[in-house]
Amino acid sequence: MRSKPELGAVIRRERRAALVVNAHSRRGRRLYEGARSRLIAAGFTLLAADPVDRPGELEQRLAAAADLGPDLLVAGGGDGTIGTAARLLAHRDIALGVLPLGTTNNFARTLGIPLDLAAAIAVLADGKVIDVDLGLVGNRRFTNHVGIGLSADIMRTAPPRLKRAAGRLAYPATALALLTRHRPLRATVRAEGREREFVTHQLYVANGGFHAGRPITADANADDRLLVAYPVGGPTRGGLLRDTARHAATGRRRTLRDEPFLAVGQLWLETDPPARVEVDGELYGETPIRIGLDPNALRVMAPADSPDR
Repeated sequence: MRSKPELGAVIRRERRAALVVNAHSRRGRRLYEGARSRLIAAGFTLLAADPVDRPGELEQRLAAAADLGPDLLVAGGGDGTIGTAARLLAHRDIALGVLPLGTTNNFARTLGIPLDLAAAIAVLADGKVIDVDLGLVGNRRFTNHVGIGLSADIMRTAPPRLKRAAGRLAYPATALALLTRHRPLRATVRAEGREREFVTHQLYVANGGFHAGRPITADANADDRLLVAYPVGGPTRGGLLRDTARHAATGRRRTLRDEPFLAVGQLWLETDPPARVEVDGELYGETPIRIGLDPNALRVMAPADSPDR
């Protein structure tokens, strides 16, 4: 396994990459050709350039691209696509290159990767390799968050056409439609000798620094060996709406020491009744679940001034 500086130097010097774009994502189909041509113009030799129209084939195509042995695997799409690529590249001598072409692009925002395509490719060409933590649910790694309750129901029902047309506004629109019949759940979180109970419609456990395209707190990130558990609102629907707006408006001004955040290395979570779970925007079973961390599991190309532990 090469060191991070060694891998970064090889990427900048030899520019051997593979490109896989989720053409089913919000901007993937429209921007695939531009991404391919800009990477070539930046001097990259593409061992593969693959637009994937069928979401069910994405993991297989990413794995095939990684098996070609690039130094940099460039994944274009939303957080689900980036999460799939991250799982495949965990603890491998390949850096992940992120092209944020999705709806909320939380992982890219956490790393400071620009949402503009040309600027994101400039990071791939001139950035540095850092390593970040991945979360663990069972044996499944994730980049951003685990959502329990309403968010999982939203992921199950949000129409793909609405997501492509409305972007991240598709989620609150779907939430409003679901909320009239949604019931709160009682969640118990056990971690490091502590136990917290919440009665809420929604609970998150975050690894990264952003959710729904907004900062969680001023000091949450994907390289701090911490998971952040927090409810959004209490038992009432109005409380959920008010807390959602408050989180969006005040995230940059709050810290992990503030209520209601619980920042720990691992936790056990159960709910009454059992609730659906989504991981990085993809459905993943029901509670109870154990959530932990895989420290420094993923190497990723980030801006040259990015901090790195």
